[in-house]
This record gives sequence, structure tokens and C-alpha cells, in this order.
Amino acid sequence: MSKAANFLEKHIVPTLTVLSENRYLSAIRSGMVVTVPFTIIGSVFIIISFLPIGGWENIIAPYKQLLQIPVTATFGMLSVIVCFSIAFDLAQQEKIEPVMSAILATMIFMLIQVKVEDLTLNMDNLGSAGIFTAIIIAFITVEVQKFLINKNLVITLPKNVPPIVADSFLSLTPLFFLMTTFWIIRYVLGVDINGLVQMAFQPVVFALNTLPGILVYAFMVTLLWSVGINGDNAMDAIVAPIFLQYLTMNVTAMTQGEPLPYITAYGFFTSFVNVGGTGATIALALIMINSKEPGFRKISRLSLPTQIFQINEPIFYGFPIVLNPIFMVPYILNALMLTTTTYLLMDWGFISKPVINVPWTTPPIIGHYLVSGADWRAAVWGAISILLAMAVYYPFAKVAEKQRLKAEQEGTAHE
Repeated sequence: MSKAANFLEKHIVPTLTVLSENRYLSAIRSGMVVTVPFTIIGSVFIIISFLPIGGWENIIAPYKQLLQIPVTATFGMLSVIVCFSIAFDLAQQEKIEPVMSAILATMIFMLIQVKVEDLTLNMDNLGSAGIFTAIIIAFITVEVQKFLINKNLVITLPKNVPPIVADSFLSLTPLFFLMTTFWIIRYVLGVDINGLVQMAFQPVVFALNTLPGILVYAFMVTLLWSVGINGDNAMDAIVAPIFLQYLTMNVTAMTQGEPLPYITAYGFFTSFVNVGGTGATIALALIMINSKEPGFRKISRLSLPTQIFQINEPIFYGFPIVLNPIFMVPYILNALMLTTTTYLLMDWGFISKPVINVPWTTPPIIGHYLVSGADWRAAVWGAISILLAMAVYYPFAKVAEKQRLKAEQEGTAHE
């Protein structure tokens, strides 16, 4: 192991591992995962509404309003889903009854969305605009519950009372405290909680839709993977709410016939950068599928079927890429190269920006086509991306192959 790899493993990996296992970040990751099926279903109705077929717009026109209802019910309620699911997961981690915690957090979130003028809900904040507020409300709700329970400042009933009744009374004190507190802050004092939260996160939200910002993200993801930490999972807790917000804004713009505002929306990284897995490792498998070195050849052939579905752990740990400078360098370079080229192609209008959410396991090229809203140019770019990634990996792969063969020959000679 090189000195650099040894330094990373000794000093950097432990810190990053602790961070990736943080309970708040874990709860956010779980909450974002829960939104996936809802956005996929919403995306299906978007595809139906905007099929790239001549004359389809006229055919679908009488039904377009009806087709937007499932879109609104999914993308338009993302913050509610996020608040419920994050509070549920965090409560489970804290050994608190999760359903009541999730309901309580969602109720508090809904409370601060009521408009004083007509006592109706601000529907905009129930969608992607309120995601960060939903996350914070979920955290506060569970932590307040935990504090009050630990201090025995709750109503407890005898053990022979049914659990559902006991849990309901257990939540009375937290509910009263939280509802009163947020009612005073939001309506008595007139503090715009949603506005403050959005303002606080605005620099990060802005940065991740810029080329420098998304390059930093790509570098961090692949660097984490390179030292043995799942970079996508570790970073998802921070960026997934933002990418999801971008996607929702793109969906809204598309349904209103406006230009799509965000390049790095959800799907940009998972489909256009992680081609065949993070670091575009499907390209490495294709290069080494007929390698002269038996180990590389076998691993490449075994891992290729999984990489078609974006799963690259077999090759990642089999070669290995982790803590291996020869493969770490092109691994990170490919992510940076594909991020830059895809960003510029979308920015210049050569391929469409993300507007459809698909499972991250969707094969390359097909994923490119679907995520971009059925843009054939994106599918072509997907094929070109694999060839470019192969060009980056090739010289490093051949060096590794040569070193392995030499080591094997020397080992045979010494026997």
C-alpha cells in the first residue's frame, strides 16, 4: 500500500466513516429513499403527457389536466412525505414509537404552512420548496419527544392499557409544547420559518447547479469510494433534497411549457455520471474482459452483468479500486470528465436536462434516454460516455495488467 493510501486509511477513513454513520444523515437518506417510488409514478404520468410523438400533444390535450393530478399528488407533496419518513426513521433509531412521531412531525410541518389570510395551506411549500423545513421539523420533533420522555415530562398510563392508547397519551405533552411553540413563532411573532430556512440553504442550493459546485460533489463522492466508503450514500443525505428540489422545479417548468431551469437535477449524476456504476467502471470491465491477466479477466466477466444495472461492487473490490492509486486516479478522473462534459452539453442545449426520475439501477443509455424525457441525443451521449471512459481507463488498466503479470512471473520464478 502506498504512503498516500496508508495516510487516507489511517487518518481520513475513520472520520468519514463516523460522519457517514451519523443518525441524522442516516434518517435523511432513508427519507429520500422513501420519495423514490412516488416520483417514479409521477414521472410515468409526465411521460404520458409529453410523449415525443408527432401529433401526440393534440391527442392528449383533452386529458392533460387530468394527467397532472397524479403529478401534483406526488411531486407536489414531497415535503410531507419527507417529513413523515425522516421523523419515522429517526424515532426508530431513538427507540421512540415511530408512527406517532412521524404523525406529530407532519402535523407541525402542516401547521406552519397555514396562510393567515384565508386559513388555507400554502401548497407550494408542500412540494420541493419546503423540503429543508420538513427535515428540520422532523429532527426537532423527535428530539423534543426524546427529551420530554427522558425527563419523564409526559403522561404515562398503566402497563395494562393498550399500547396504541398509551402512545397517544405519551404524545400529548410533546404535541402541546411543539404546537404552541411553532404557533407562537410563526403566527404570533410573524416569523417566516420557510423563508428563513430556504435563505439559509440558498448558497448550497445555488452552488450545486453550477459546474464548479457539481465538480466538487463528484470529486467528494469518488474520493470517498476510493477509500472504501460508499460515497453516494454518504453524500446523499446532504445533496438528495437539493437534487430532488431541482427535479421538481424542472417538472413544474415542463408542465407549464417553460424552459427547464436546472441541469444537475436528480438523475444527472446517477444516470449521466455514474455510467455502469460510480466512476463509470463498466468501461474498465469492458477493457479488461479479455485481459491477459486471469484475475482481471475473470472479475471483469463476472462483474459486467451487474454493471449493466449500475452495480459495481464486484469490480470495485475485486480489482481492487479501493485504496489502489493506479485505479483511483482514472476512477476519479472519469467522474470529473463526465460531469463536466454532460453539464456543458446540457447548458448549451445539445441534450435535454433531467425531468424524469428512474430507478438508479436502470441500464446506461436507456437511463440517459428516459431521464432526459425521451431525448435520443442523450442516449447517443450515453454510448459515447462509455467510450470516453474506456479511453481514460485504458492506459492505467494496461499498467496494472503489466505489473500483475510481472509479479506473477517473478513469483513463479522464485518457486
